[in-house]
Amino acid sequence: MARNEQGELTSIWTPANVITSVRICFIPVFMLLAVLSRDAMGALTHPAFAIGACVLYILLSLTDKLDGSLARKRNEITDFGKFLDPIADKLLVFSALLLLLDQGYVNVWVVFIILLREFLVSALRMVASAAGEVIAADSLGKAKTAVTMVSLCGFYVAFALEALGMGDLTVWILGISQALMVAAVVLTVVSGIQYIWNARDIVFRV
Repeated sequence: MARNEQGELTSIWTPANVITSVRICFIPVFMLLAVLSRDAMGALTHPAFAIGACVLYILLSLTDKLDGSLARKRNEITDFGKFLDPIADKLLVFSALLLLLDQGYVNVWVVFIILLREFLVSALRMVASAAGEVIAADSLGKAKTAVTMVSLCGFYVAFALEALGMGDLTVWILGISQALMVAAVVLTVVSGIQYIWNARDIVFRV
């Protein structure tokens, strides 16, 4: 139990933090399935692994907001959760991006731009926190996250369909996923600029 008889939190292992921790633990499993599904040349060799990677990644993506909403609903927001949840989110995105980069489905600049934006926003939030201010996620940032996750899920759905022999549908979904990734990069740049602009009084304070 995370609470005592008085209703006070006595443990960091709230249901929300357990979900976050489980999500992190299963990310390497997803990566292993995705890697084992193809040979060194990128050809699909183990369809069951491709389908497993797809199902697991979608499940992990669906829990992306579950832990945060659960913590707020149960009034069990902890510093441990604030620390762990962003790590889980970024690991989930970059694990898939790095695999797609290795397989040639995304450009290295896509990964660089998204990674740069995450570093910048994290640095801005640290500076703001030190100044006693909070930079909350805005609508553009949330849209960027949503489009990125849908795009990544789309790639792995396409790979699963490829494993099931549905080639025509695979090409169609890959095209949509790549278009969404372009949109995600645009939103990444725009939202990053907006974060910097909104924090200009903190960052450029003398």
